[in-house]
Amino acid sequence: MNNPNMTRHVLPSGLTVLIETLPYVRSVALGYYLRSGSAVESIEHSGASHFLEHLVFKGTERRSTADIAKVIDILGGDVDAFTGKEYTSFYAHVLDEQVLTALDLLTEIVVSPRFTADDLESERSVILEEIKMVEDTPDDLVHEIFVGSFWPDHPLGRPILGTEETVGRLGREQILDHYHETFHPANVIFCASGNVRPEQIIPFLEKAFPPLSAAPLRREWSAPSPNQHVILREKRELEQVHLCLGSKGFPQQDDSRYAAAIFNTVLGGGMSSRLFQRIREKEGLAYTVMSYHNGYLHGGYEAVYAACVPKNLKRVLAITLEEMRKIKHDGATADELASAKLHLKGSILLSLESTVSRMSGMARQEYYFQRQFSADEIIDCIDRVTLEDIRSVAETIVDPESLSLTILGNLKSPGMSTESLREAVG
Repeated sequence: MNNPNMTRHVLPSGLTVLIETLPYVRSVALGYYLRSGSAVESIEHSGASHFLEHLVFKGTERRSTADIAKVIDILGGDVDAFTGKEYTSFYAHVLDEQVLTALDLLTEIVVSPRFTADDLESERSVILEEIKMVEDTPDDLVHEIFVGSFWPDHPLGRPILGTEETVGRLGREQILDHYHETFHPANVIFCASGNVRPEQIIPFLEKAFPPLSAAPLRREWSAPSPNQHVILREKRELEQVHLCLGSKGFPQQDDSRYAAAIFNTVLGGGMSSRLFQRIREKEGLAYTVMSYHNGYLHGGYEAVYAACVPKNLKRVLAITLEEMRKIKHDGATADELASAKLHLKGSILLSLESTVSRMSGMARQEYYFQRQFSADEIIDCIDRVTLEDIRSVAETIVDPESLSLTILGNLKSPGMSTESLREAVG
């Protein structure tokens, strides 16, 4: 453990506990991170993780929905939850004097949700509305379509929310089955960062999570194989065309992740990036253009997103493919490498001023690495990335055999094929 302010405990129940004591702040961020998300679900339970995220706030054995809402308002901070591909989180950010109240509330919704039939049906309606909201949000929808087409028939390709069909058929028995399979203390990481001490937390957690005889169910999945595609989804009411151009990337734990992050920063990860400067600043072709890299336990992808009027689509794609090809063939410049390193290091160090960011970072490192990296260790890894490292990851990312395109908008034809994509970067 590189952080002298942090302690790690594994309780008899199997619950992993990470507590970082920062006596110079007045807040505490605390949360439960469940090793279960949409990628862990069976086909029958598709959408169940997100459904559960909603349902636990509907009521517990002791508290009604109104009671929970009242406590959240009294806390005066943030109490929230989210579901990802690989884990689900329930967390709070409160004043240090309210930490035990927040801990009691979070623990209760995780340990003893009530799951009544009425709650199930009312929340089903809410989730179906949320799915429709994605359909009405093109920048979200184009990414959803891209990932589902890039990794079809694989858990990582499924939508986190589920579909109208899968959510519609999830019954109370299936929800309970999924809860009992996954909400097991050995499947949970508890993290806290801020003005809090282990002795405030540990006795409470030991009492709340007694040892269980049954082991948690943990589904494993293999690395996904990219499915190269060019897909157009017509949406005639849209004024802009939304595009997602992506290719294979790196898993979260891969040693190349630092070089991949710098590649992404150079390509489209900031205002000084190649794509932002050429597409928006120089040619004025789009208001939004960006790139990102998503890494998971067993796979990853790099993607470029842009939104523009239909007449600019061809030029936006041409510039994007040109810049990807240039980095692959010629590499980045020394100035780009230095600037990208400063950008990443600044983002990391600034995030350390937030207890919420520190807490979530602790949880992610425990989930993916079973260890904690200090800021100095991460910065050292960034500093050691070379121009040759950038060229090396570009060979993997700018891949003619996986480069794929999803387009959403008022078009009759994408104007491009997988063959033309391969030729553009080959």
